[in-house]
Formats: sequence, C-alpha cells, structure tokens
Amino acid sequence: MRFNPPPGWPTPPEGWTPPSGWKPDPAWPPPPEGWRLFVPDELPEASNWVDASAVRSTTEASTDQPPGSPDAQSSQTSASSQVALPSGGVDPAPLLARIARLEAALAAAQSGVDVIDVSDQRALQDVGIYRYHHPLENAAAYKLRLRGLEDKIDDAIKGGRAILASDMFTFDGSLARGRKLVGDLSKLMLRAYNAEADNCVRSLRSGNVRTAQKRLESAVTAVEKLGAIMEMRISPEYHALRVAELELTADYQMKVQEERERARQERQLLREQRQAEQELAAEKERLEKERSHYVSVLESLRAKGDDTAVADLSRRLVDIEEAIAANDYRIANIRAGYVYVISNIGAFGPNIVKIGMTRRLEPMDRVRELGDASVPFRYDVHALFFSEDAVTLESELHRSFADRRVNFVNERREFFFATPSEVRAHLADRVGGLLEFTEEPAAPEYFQSRSRWPQHN
Repeated sequence: MRFNPPPGWPTPPEGWTPPSGWKPDPAWPPPPEGWRLFVPDELPEASNWVDASAVRSTTEASTDQPPGSPDAQSSQTSASSQVALPSGGVDPAPLLARIARLEAALAAAQSGVDVIDVSDQRALQDVGIYRYHHPLENAAAYKLRLRGLEDKIDDAIKGGRAILASDMFTFDGSLARGRKLVGDLSKLMLRAYNAEADNCVRSLRSGNVRTAQKRLESAVTAVEKLGAIMEMRISPEYHALRVAELELTADYQMKVQEERERARQERQLLREQRQAEQELAAEKERLEKERSHYVSVLESLRAKGDDTAVADLSRRLVDIEEAIAANDYRIANIRAGYVYVISNIGAFGPNIVKIGMTRRLEPMDRVRELGDASVPFRYDVHALFFSEDAVTLESELHRSFADRRVNFVNERREFFFATPSEVRAHLADRVGGLLEFTEEPAAPEYFQSRSRWPQHN
C-alpha cells in the first residue's frame, strides 16, 4: 500500500509512510468524501481514487432494480470491485457521479443560491436585536482594542503568516523562479483579500455582521480556488483576526450610537429641568407678589375694622401660603413631577400608548409639544398623575411593560403595545385609586378625517 494525498495536500517524498501518531495539518483542506488515503501500490497514479462505498448509492440509482433487491446488491458488488482495477481499467460510475455533482453545484451557483444578500433591511431583519461580541465599558475601550487588533494584523502580514502557499512549486523547471512566482501571486492574492476585508469594514452597519462575514468567507474560498495549483490559501489565523476586526467594529458602532442617544436624552432632560425650574421660579415670584398684596390689604381692612372681609382674605392668604410651600417643595425636590399616559390612534393605531413623565408646572404643555408637526394628530391623554418621585414611578411602569416595547433597540423610546386600561391597572397597584382616567381616546381630528381619506382596495 502507498500513501495517496488528497488534492491540496503537499506531495510527500517517494516511499514516505506516516509515522505512528501522525495527523494531517489542520490548515490543509479536508479530503473529498470517500477519499482513500492508502491504495494498493500497483494501482496507477490518479487524483480521484475514492472508496467504492462512496459511489454505491449512485450505482444503485443507475440500475432498474429497487435498492436492496438481490439484483441491485449484485450490481453494487460488481461496481465495487470495478472502481479501480490493477490493470488500469476504471468504472465510469464514480466519474459520472462526480460530473453530476459538479453540474448540480454549477446550476445552484447560476440560480443564485450561494449569492450573498447584502440588503441591509433583510440582514437586520434576519439577525434580530444586535448582541455584543465584545462587551466593553464605552466606545473609547472599543477603539483601544481595535488598535491592538490592527497591530496584530500588521504583525501577521509582516511575519509572512497571512497567506500560506507551497514552497516547492517549480516554474520552467526552476525552483527559484517558482518560489518567486508564488511569492508575487501571494502578495496579489493577499491584497485582493485585504481589499475585500476593508470594504466589509467600511460598509459595515450595526447588526449586519453576518453578511460581512459571509463576504469575507467567499473571499477566502475564491483565493483558495484560484491558488489551488500552488496550494495557496489565506491563513486561518489571519482570517480569524479580520473576522474579529469586523465584530469589534460593529460593536464600536453600536456603542457610539448608544452613547450619542444617551447624550441626546440627557440634554433633553436638562433642558426640561431648566424649563421646569424657570417656571417654578416664575410661579414663586407671582405667589410672593400676591401674598404681599394680600398682606397689605389685610392690614388696611383690620384698621377699618371690617371683620368679615378680614376673615375671607385670611382664608385666601392661607391658600397662597400652601401654594408657596408646594412650589418650594418642587423646587427642592426635582424628582417630583407628572407621570402621563397618552396615545395617538391616528398616528400609531390602537393599543399603543406612550408612558412618560414631565417636571413642567403645566404638564399639558409637554403633551402639546409631543403632538406638534411630527405627528398628524394630537395626543389623547388617558392619565396625568402627580408623584413626589415621578422618576421612580415612570421606571417601574416601564419595567412592567418591558416585554411589550415597540422599539427594543432604543429603550428610551417610551412606546408600548398596551391598552390604557392595562396601564391603569399597573398604575393603580402602585399609587392606589385614580380619580381621573380616560379609557377610550377621543381623537376627534382622526375620526373626522377618516371619512375624507382615499379608499385603497
């Protein structure tokens, strides 16, 4: 018996036999299905000696007898004994089967079965919610790791570990010229692979990492096919570095997007807080002026001895003092505010609500802002509830409906698939009875406009 290396494996010296415990290099391509690593020494050289069992199913299919019948088994035995004859005769069944497989692969490639879909919408829909491959604290940490990864990629290229190729290829009978040719083609193939990898990185969008990986895998396969005669292929170590670069770049983009959204939300909260503080300060100034006016009038009425007017004005002064105290409390405790439950059936359809909070002195101002020109209709208010800790109450309601979010990527969007009555039940569990709560949206503009809408079949 002699050793029969599969395609893509280096040819061993004549008479070489594997030593005890020998294993092929993991970087070598896998042998074709049914390949025989050892064949009788008297068989002629061939590149497609396969095990007879690999073509048994093909031989069965080519007979008129059903599989498992005595005649079919006889045909299988005959074909098995004729796969490779010592005299050099070869049964055509394996070759025909191989041709059929290649034709099927060609037809599949032409029909687009193996074409990579680079549509961002389809890729994002297939991948679902993006999950981090390398969870780090912030975007700066990702950028630092990316720089370290780029250094490893440069080291692999400089060290000649990026692409593997045969060093025994001869050109015009010259080993030196063969090595020079292999070296030049290796550089060309590596440049082509790196260009595809760089394009994948530049065109990367958060969530479509899988599509980019498929493109890079296709580049590896193309290099291996084009360089098969020289046993040329991209190093698995180098390919793994480029794939890690893709994943890390996608994670970096996601983290940057999150930090920008968080900063935008914080700026919005600060603007609202400053506006609330200005409103509260203006209200305090108004109440102080009103109290000063009532105090002076009260002194005048006492001097006149008008006891009835003094009693009425004293009650009014007590109300003003209570309003000033409440206003001072809200200034001191900025967590106080209104939790609102609103909907917009004309913009989002039924059973979608927005749960938020505002520190505004007049909470309807915030609702009117939300219903500006960005939506076709105004919002309907189902509940406005004042809480001394509106921030915590809003967070608890968000957690209660976390699995019903409309936007699972950006959790700062406060829309949920829920009915107003469901929100009312959760709100009542936390704050007790609610004096005012509107179950059904009025939506007058929406219902009046529907009759004028164009009808679509």
